[in-house]
Amino acid sequence: MTSAGGDVAETDVLLRVEGRAGHVTLNRPEKLNALTHPMVRTIDAALAAWARDPAVATVVMTGAGERGLCAGGDIRLFHDDARTGDGRASAAFWADEYRLNARIARFPKPYVAVMDGIVMGGGVGVSAHGSVRIVTERSQVAMPETAIGLAPDVGGTYLLARTPGELGTHLALTGAPVGAADAVLCGLADHFVPSVLVPGLLASLAGAPVPEGLARYAAEPPAGELSGHREWIDHCYAADSVEEIVDRLLGCGVPEAKATADTILTMSPTALKVTLAALRRARSLDSLERVLEQEYRVSCAALASPDLVEGIRARIIDKDRAPRWSPASLRDVTDDTVARFFAPLGERELTIALDDFVQEVPQ
Repeated sequence: MTSAGGDVAETDVLLRVEGRAGHVTLNRPEKLNALTHPMVRTIDAALAAWARDPAVATVVMTGAGERGLCAGGDIRLFHDDARTGDGRASAAFWADEYRLNARIARFPKPYVAVMDGIVMGGGVGVSAHGSVRIVTERSQVAMPETAIGLAPDVGGTYLLARTPGELGTHLALTGAPVGAADAVLCGLADHFVPSVLVPGLLASLAGAPVPEGLARYAAEPPAGELSGHREWIDHCYAADSVEEIVDRLLGCGVPEAKATADTILTMSPTALKVTLAALRRARSLDSLERVLEQEYRVSCAALASPDLVEGIRARIIDKDRAPRWSPASLRDVTDDTVARFFAPLGERELTIALDDFVQEVPQ
């Protein structure tokens, strides 16, 4: 299907209806199903149509290949746009992507996301806002943006700000992936289905309601890790600054906490401070839409930060994993620098209206 935006390859997003279920399959397995702007537009158009189609009772989101649902957005766009462009291509991508995230969250029918394998960044955006989120023993769910000079977006700060205790702060600053049980604990997923049973579950959705299929295929996930670390996570990450969080991690006497501090100190200092501020602000915002609008300001501001280009270079392009952050230390990132990421954009502001997505379903 070709999107209204133009040049998406016909095979990048596969759309089909089987019985009462509409299926969206991300189909760039060689790129770990990374999202392009035309793919986002194609998915959004399909959801808008299926929301109004009484023959479609359920929507299912899956990823092609064996490695995962989606590794995120195609971040080379952001690198090239920040380095040689004017930022408009990235801003347009984010605006449409964030609207898609809101549409998924407000979708009037069951939206079943199969979060099998790697689910990162934009992959979380097209799955974790759904009403039925399924993980498997292969799931690795993460928001790793601080490693490339960004803050979590696609509604990630909304989700992570609402996890039990300070688990979300831990995941946001470290970018650490979580498996099935921990994804459920953090509110990023709802149900565990063994990967070998997922095809059977999806086949059942052609003719049966979602609860009926889940009753047959869902199971208890293998034990997770985070619940056993809650004491030091909740204490350390409750601090008011990234510097104090790191100090608490280093000083609490827990080996895992020290290792976590070492991980945090490899991330962009600016992105770390912006991420903590975004999470704290997201806790007081009253809806996903307002948080997405805040994330849009933050993401657009990141285009003017040297760390975005440098982080993507080090991780994706040169792959030397040796970014040269600027500023290089947390103490050199000022409050004024952080505040600039949240400054209003004026006429460039993103506004997401609830009425854009809540629609009557024909009877």
